[in-house]
Amino acid sequence: MSIVYIIIGAILVLWGADRLTDGATAIAQRLNIPQIVIGLTVVAMGTSMPEFFVSLMSAIKGTSDLAVGNIIGSNVFNTMAIVGITALVAPMTISRSTVQKDIPFAIVASVMLLLMCFDTTLSRLEAGVLFLGFLIFMVYTVRIGMKNGDEQVLNLRPMPVWQMIGLLLLGMACLIGGSDLFVIGAKSVAKTLGVSDAVIGLTIVACGTSLPELATSIVAARKGRSAIAIGNVIGSNVFNILMIIGATGLILPMDIQGITLVDYSVMMGSIVLLWLFSYTKFTVERWEGAVLAIGFFAYMAWIVIRA
Repeated sequence: MSIVYIIIGAILVLWGADRLTDGATAIAQRLNIPQIVIGLTVVAMGTSMPEFFVSLMSAIKGTSDLAVGNIIGSNVFNTMAIVGITALVAPMTISRSTVQKDIPFAIVASVMLLLMCFDTTLSRLEAGVLFLGFLIFMVYTVRIGMKNGDEQVLNLRPMPVWQMIGLLLLGMACLIGGSDLFVIGAKSVAKTLGVSDAVIGLTIVACGTSLPELATSIVAARKGRSAIAIGNVIGSNVFNILMIIGATGLILPMDIQGITLVDYSVMMGSIVLLWLFSYTKFTVERWEGAVLAIGFFAYMAWIVIRA
């Protein structure tokens, strides 16, 4: 039944995130919000909703290790598994702004999380600093996007107001219910296997909540839009730390015991390695993707052996 809970919860969370994003995007378009702003805010945050609700429900249920492990594991999965596997499918071209702005911001966010959680606690003040960093990142990103004047059209069909609101409410309900089932199932599996909540968060939960980014990135790379794919991955990493951990910590301070220095180091090391790979030719070659993918599976193996 625990496995069933995890599967049903994951399906509800992923499906609910899509419905929530569709409804929010339609409302933003109806209000004549510039489409570049929609892409940088509503759509970007929509892909991070699974991580947010799973981490929030985990913290509320008293499993802070699962909440933080979910974020760290998701960031490692994004940077090493998604970029690595996608680069193996097709070499990924990275935009100059991603290399010069987004990746360094993700590195800074990772360092902030390490420093704040080094004492195994995250207070409301520290969470507030993270969330303030998220607001600064969003304002700066939107201003840059508006300045660049990206006029890409989303081509969304008009939607009646009742349908927009219905999608929002339906998506929210699925996210809350699905994440609750997901956390219940994950905690039960951890107890049955005799491993910690942190291990489950770093592996099963992290990979499950990052499936939308994996599918989106592979499809985008095969269509020759790898810059969009990797931008989504890096943006998701920043959202995960600053917005999700920040907002969750503001609601409920966290006591983090099961996350090790190795886990934080892998998260930071992976993003630094990606930055070095991309900084040379603004491209992640197939062999570089292989290095990232192998590094991810080695890290997963280490977690299993440690458990």
